[in-house]
Amino acid sequence: MNRRGKAGRKTGGTENVLVDLGFDDAEELSARTTLALKINKLLEEKGLTQADASRLIGMPQPKISAIHNYKLQGISLERLMYALTALGQHVEISVTPGTKRNAARISVAA
Repeated sequence: MNRRGKAGRKTGGTENVLVDLGFDDAEELSARTTLALKINKLLEEKGLTQADASRLIGMPQPKISAIHNYKLQGISLERLMYALTALGQHVEISVTPGTKRNAARISVAA
């Protein structure tokens, strides 16, 4: 489906709804949301309370609550990655050149 973007130009939808909605930090927000989703799944699988998670991860309980509710303003990608390692996960960052087919972008899979 095509939509009209800035200056009336036709734009096609992307794979990232946040980009389509015009968020300036869409890629980073999408990455943080993906990591928060993984953290929340792990906490549920392990049966950890927010207080337990706070002690294990070394993050204040209100931040754990914010992650649980996907209120990720003020929580960096780095902090989320450290939380994942505290939960026993291997976090890997891979940098590859962009191509015409795969434009330069930030993507996270968890």
